[in-house]
Amino acid sequence: MDYEIVVLTNMAIGILFALSLNVITGFCGQVSLGHAAFLGIGAYTSAILTKAGWPLVATFLPAMAMAALVGLVVGMASLRVRHDFLAITTMGVVFLFTGIVRKQDFLGGEIGIAGIPAPDFGRPGLLVMALACVLLYLIFTIRIRKSWAGFAYDSIAEDEDTARLLGVNVPRFKLFAFVAGTAGAGLAGALYAHQVRFIGPDSFGFVESISVLAMVIVGGIGSIWGVILAAAALSALPQFFQIIDDFKLLVYGLLLFGAMRFAPDGVDGLLRRLFQRGTAP
Repeated sequence: MDYEIVVLTNMAIGILFALSLNVITGFCGQVSLGHAAFLGIGAYTSAILTKAGWPLVATFLPAMAMAALVGLVVGMASLRVRHDFLAITTMGVVFLFTGIVRKQDFLGGEIGIAGIPAPDFGRPGLLVMALACVLLYLIFTIRIRKSWAGFAYDSIAEDEDTARLLGVNVPRFKLFAFVAGTAGAGLAGALYAHQVRFIGPDSFGFVESISVLAMVIVGGIGSIWGVILAAAALSALPQFFQIIDDFKLLVYGLLLFGAMRFAPDGVDGLLRRLFQRGTAP
């Protein structure tokens, strides 16, 4: 039973992490290759506070705030760059984060932080908490998608210049996307730190950023339910097939290539086409 709880918790954290990137890349069209850094910021913040005696729940807001603060800075930089240059800029965030962590003794340096306290309520309670966080963030993203902001993000993702002509405040919406997305990643990081109970700089590298990007693309960029399905599946597979974890970058690279070549609208688009064929007269 403990193994099943671990797998389900990993799936919940993966879903939350993917949903947070979907706000930035899926909704706003801003390709981020450095999202794992914000997962790491949340994880380190929560781990340090719990080792100092804070209860896990009390570390959620600081973890989200720290990640969102850095996300705001990255978002401000994104206002000046687009497309490939934005991807390169965000990719640099990962290397900057891991480089800083490796040089700071209070963050564990190369060794990382071990002995992160287990939640008082045990693994079943952590699973319930992770599912609650996913539900709250899911409601938040659905409200964005169905509000006027959702239409604004569609116009920004399609063409920023046209969005400006339509009266959309592009800088404000882009900054909000980065803050909301990175805050969600920070929350996922806080849960992740107490799931694995050991974190180090290698836990939040470029591979993890590619992994979560694959979840978003395979699920369908901008699709909430498609991203949830892809994130659940790709988070669970390494638990059952160790070879996937050993060759993670290769596997996710193939998934990205396959999705872009054969299903550019992801699982969501594929399911929609199958449903339309099934209901066609």
